Amino acid sequence: MVRLLMQWDIKMGREQPYFEFIMRDFAPGLMRLGIEPSEVWYTIYGDAPQMLTLGDVESLEKLEMILQSQGWKHLHEKLMNYVTNYRQRIVLHNQRSFQL
Repeated sequence: MVRLLMQWDIKMGREQPYFEFIMRDFAPGLMRLGIEPSEVWYTIYGDAPQMLTLGDVESLEKLEMILQSQGWKHLHEKLMNYVTNYRQRIVLHNQRSFQL
């Protein structure tokens, strides 16, 4: 099992359409591609990315295929309309500890 860690900040003034996009398109789109959303962290105060989202995939090979797919590229492009400072990482899923 591997985990895709994504972090970003929401663009100022785009909060409402961002949350609508996340609920209507992004989360369901991740699931259609084979990424199972597992955790979402929202930072209200402090010097950290505003959003941290984690999604689980059964294997590194499958995640690499997903990240090369047109479906992912389209979903990611739409996300970029609402966010800045996007970063992502792939880590092995460790159920015993928090991962950053």
